[in-house]
Amino acid sequence: MEKYLINPNQKISKISKDIYGHFSEHLGRCIYEGLYVGEDSPIPNVNGMRKDVVEALKEMGIPVLRWPGGCFADEYHWKDGIGPKENRKKMINTHWGGVVEDNSFGTHEFFELCRQLGCEAYVNGNVGSGTVQEMSEWVEYMTFDGVSPMAELRKANGQEKPWKVKYFGVGNENWGCGGHFLPEDYAQAYLRYNTYVRDYDSKNHIYRVACGPNAEDYHWTDRVMWRAHHRIDGLSLHYYTDIWDSETKTKKSATEFNEKQYYGILAQAYKIDEIITRHIEIMNKYDPKHRVDLIVDEWGTWFDVEPGTNPGFLYQQNTMRDAIVAGLTLNIFNKHSDRIKMANIAQTVNVLQAVALTDGEKMVLTPTYHVFKMFKEHQENTLLGSFITTDTSFVDAKKHPGDESLKLPQLIESASVDENGVIYSTIVNTSAKKTAKIKCQIADTKIKSIKAEILTGDIHDKNDFDDTDNVKTAEFTDFRRISDGFYATLPPCSIVKFVIE
Repeated sequence: MEKYLINPNQKISKISKDIYGHFSEHLGRCIYEGLYVGEDSPIPNVNGMRKDVVEALKEMGIPVLRWPGGCFADEYHWKDGIGPKENRKKMINTHWGGVVEDNSFGTHEFFELCRQLGCEAYVNGNVGSGTVQEMSEWVEYMTFDGVSPMAELRKANGQEKPWKVKYFGVGNENWGCGGHFLPEDYAQAYLRYNTYVRDYDSKNHIYRVACGPNAEDYHWTDRVMWRAHHRIDGLSLHYYTDIWDSETKTKKSATEFNEKQYYGILAQAYKIDEIITRHIEIMNKYDPKHRVDLIVDEWGTWFDVEPGTNPGFLYQQNTMRDAIVAGLTLNIFNKHSDRIKMANIAQTVNVLQAVALTDGEKMVLTPTYHVFKMFKEHQENTLLGSFITTDTSFVDAKKHPGDESLKLPQLIESASVDENGVIYSTIVNTSAKKTAKIKCQIADTKIKSIKAEILTGDIHDKNDFDDTDNVKTAEFTDFRRISDGFYATLPPCSIVKFVIE
């Protein structure tokens, strides 16, 4: 039996709600068809935003949305997406599928979407192919409440008052699709562009996110922090989990995989804990007071596309394997909430590890959606000290030839407390076949009540348009309350949330 200890006396850090953020790029059917269908669509919508998806995201508790990319951000010119839609420029989306982008979803539509969702806005600016003036004018257009050319242009386009931009990304993946910068060159470019990201409202500081590393590129973190840390609010990190077939040079299926591949993906996902820790150590060297946050603004699983779909649309199904990835990753983010301010899973609808899939008027919520909904009570709670004993295996998780084995604990957890003293504990059992018996003890606490919820199934289980509720949460009852905690038996491939009063 594993021992699980929660210490309500050890209050560590606030879990920012924005750790549970999402990412929407002009990629495949994420924006068009997924979030936005247009005002004239037969699909039920409000000002062009499809009602079913908006309501589902609100119920899930979406706190912040990142837009317009991704690689698309560094070829996006914002003035193409304002004004009468019949006059907006059309372009080819060279990054994603070579399809026509008609710019019918632009700045005004994005903020209308955020209004309907009730979430914060995270806007990504164009460093790769844009100018300092272009970025500066966009910030002015969005946020200046005064007399200026861009404010007058915004008013002429129907928005009298400025919007609130909580986060602004100065470039995206500038080590790759955002311009193939060297880290020192990007750091200098960041300082230049950032100078003109003005705080037009003295009561609202725009939180500036600098382009950080790709996965394990520790050199990038070191050089950017060395050169620009004094002007950075948050440093981004991108990390995707995939199985790369070194023989066929392709990514493997989202739905057809064996048990070895299941564990390989989970071990790769768990590695983000080590990667976060090492990047934070480098950040501490230049920022010992922890002023600069880590922003994991792209993460999730990346598999081969569904057969018969445009390979540039990155449309993949979503199984219990993805749910386990989401659960263990969010627990890791909670544990690092002293330094992680925001994270954004890629991507919201119809792309990569989406929380919703659409097909015309139909919508299906994925197993990953249910994980985010289960975990939403952690938002703005206080992280508690907690520890669980667990078996740890070493998995041959070859992402590319030469990678060594990676470790994977069977149980991965986090615990938090809200302002009323209610404790929330989320535990992931990564094993495909083994149950886990645990004894939880909560220090200096007499338990009044416990209720629990579970998401579980076979590792291949999924929701699709023929069976939308195959994977869903249910009440969990296989536990026994004791005076200072509980005993529980967690089934294989499961995520369990305990609510303890």
